[in-house]
Amino acid sequence: MTIGFCKRSFILSIFLIVLCGNSAEAQLTDLARLEYSFIPSSKSEDQYTRLRAIINFPIKIKEKDYIIVGAEYNRIILNLEDTYPFNVKELNRLHVIDLSLGYTFKSKKDWRFGVKINPRIASTLTTSLTTNDLFLNGGIFAIKDRTDADIDKPYRLILGLTYNTTAGLPFPLPFVSYYRRINNNWSYSLGVPKSNLKYFFSERSMVQAFTSLDGYFANIQKPIEINGQLAESISLSVAVAGFGYEYCFTKHLVAYSYIGYTFRLNNVLRNGDRNEIFGLNELNAFYFRTGLKFKI
Repeated sequence: MTIGFCKRSFILSIFLIVLCGNSAEAQLTDLARLEYSFIPSSKSEDQYTRLRAIINFPIKIKEKDYIIVGAEYNRIILNLEDTYPFNVKELNRLHVIDLSLGYTFKSKKDWRFGVKINPRIASTLTTSLTTNDLFLNGGIFAIKDRTDADIDKPYRLILGLTYNTTAGLPFPLPFVSYYRRINNNWSYSLGVPKSNLKYFFSERSMVQAFTSLDGYFANIQKPIEINGQLAESISLSVAVAGFGYEYCFTKHLVAYSYIGYTFRLNNVLRNGDRNEIFGLNELNAFYFRTGLKFKI
C-alpha cells in the first residue's frame, strides 16, 4: 500500500518522546507549531483563550542516536467577567513554560527507546520567580514504528512511563498509544490524551472525529483569600469530543482546525494541599482550536 504525500521518514521516531511534556496528539512529530485555542463558557461571559508556541531541535550524536532539545510556551488568558467573591485580576494571565532535553536510540527489530526530562514554570508570574512556580516532569518510552514499512497496514505502538509533579501523584503513570493506517482512506489512533478516526480525501486533505484531554496547572504567586481559605493554585481539566480538518500545504507544513464540545470541564482554585476550594464556571461549552505546524 502507498501512503504517499504525508508519509513520514524513519527519523520521526525520535520526536515521539516529546509527548511526555507536551499535551495533545500530533505535536509528537513537530519541529515547530503555533496554535490558538478558545473556550467560551456557556451561560456566562467568562472565556478561556490559550496561545501556544512549540519548537524542537534534534542533534545527531551517532548514526541512530539523537539528543532532542525543545521548548514550549503557553500564554493562558482567563477573561472572568462573572461576579466572583474575590479579585479576579490575579488570574487574568497564566504562563506555562517548558524546556525539554531528551535522548533516544534505536535498537534491533524496529524498536526505539527514549528518555526525557522536562523542567516547567507554571505560574501567574506577577512577582519574582519562586520554587512554587517550578515543576519537573519526565518519562521513558519504547516505540515500535512501522509507519514506513512495506506492509498492508502500517502502525505505531508507544509504551511508556511518565512522571508529572503537577498530577499530585508520587509515582510514574503508564502511557500507551497505538496508531494504525487501515488503508488509503482510513486510519485510527487509540490512547491518551487523544484518540481519533481519520478519513483521507487525499494525502493533502483529511478530516477526523476525535476525543481528547487538555488542561493546565499553575501556581498563584499572590494567593487569593476565599471564605477564609487561601487559593494558591489553579487548574483546568477538559475532556472534549468533536471533528477536525487538516490540510498539507507541503510535505512538512500543515494547517489544522478542530471544533467540538466539552463533556467534562473542571476549572478550580486549590489550596496549598491542592484541595479544591472554589469552582469557576464549569458548564460544558463549545471548543475551538486551530494552528499551523511544521513537522517531519
